[in-house]
Amino acid sequence: MKLLIISGRSGSGKSTALNMLEDHGYYCIDNLPASLLPALAQRVSAQATDLSRVAVSIDARNISSDLKQVPQIIEQLYQTSLKPEIIFLDASSPTLIKRFSESRRKHPLTTDKIGLREAINMETELLEPIALLASLSIDTSNMSLHQLRDHIKTRVVERDDNGLALMFESFGYKHGVPIDADIVYDVRCLPNPYWEKALRPLTGLDREVATWLESQVEVESMYADLCTYLDKWLPKFAENNRSYMTVAIGCTGGQHRSVYLSERLKKHFLEKIRNVQVMHRELRRHEPA
Repeated sequence: MKLLIISGRSGSGKSTALNMLEDHGYYCIDNLPASLLPALAQRVSAQATDLSRVAVSIDARNISSDLKQVPQIIEQLYQTSLKPEIIFLDASSPTLIKRFSESRRKHPLTTDKIGLREAINMETELLEPIALLASLSIDTSNMSLHQLRDHIKTRVVERDDNGLALMFESFGYKHGVPIDADIVYDVRCLPNPYWEKALRPLTGLDREVATWLESQVEVESMYADLCTYLDKWLPKFAENNRSYMTVAIGCTGGQHRSVYLSERLKKHFLEKIRNVQVMHRELRRHEPA
């Protein structure tokens, strides 16, 4: 039996995630009152139930008094054989404002006295207790709907329930640190292919860039150190019932060094962990929607 709780700020893509899960056999409930979670969990856990996989959306549309009960309810459920997973979606506040402005949708917390920006800030505070309990946090700021669907499929639907789902995410510091990262490594100290004219337009996915980086002593040393740390500590996270881990690797622009190291680390850990994914945040900006 599997119970997923989908939450996040309005405009972050919860409906898209829920629809994706429904397409892959989950029984989905949108805007379930949080106080009904125990009854639903009992129904899902029943031996004769036909609900083997259930996903529910709990967000700011709930009664605020119900939202305050969520941490206590989740703690109670964890004492049973059914251990729910919380998937929390979010995006930067400017991105959320832009999405609401373009769609002309009404934020659930706006009134004639509460504007959009204030409503988004209020929502952040309301949902913080749920965000802190999340098994997986996803930053959708730079994702199209198609990319979000793919992300939910690879990270959630196709995850081995008995193992850790590991994601390596490359990014550029000039665009900000990913809000969904569990571990962040800064590799801006490494030699930069950007300053090689022939390599500048390429990415860490190109063989020419990889060959150049592999010739740099500092790069090999950094790679070895990252492998040593993660080889030692990722099993400890898994033993502590962590279902998802996102390791972010950042360079200046997110085009060369971080991309190369993320790909190389993925290959290394595929020999140890069944579900290993890689995502290049800045390269996604140029993908077709």
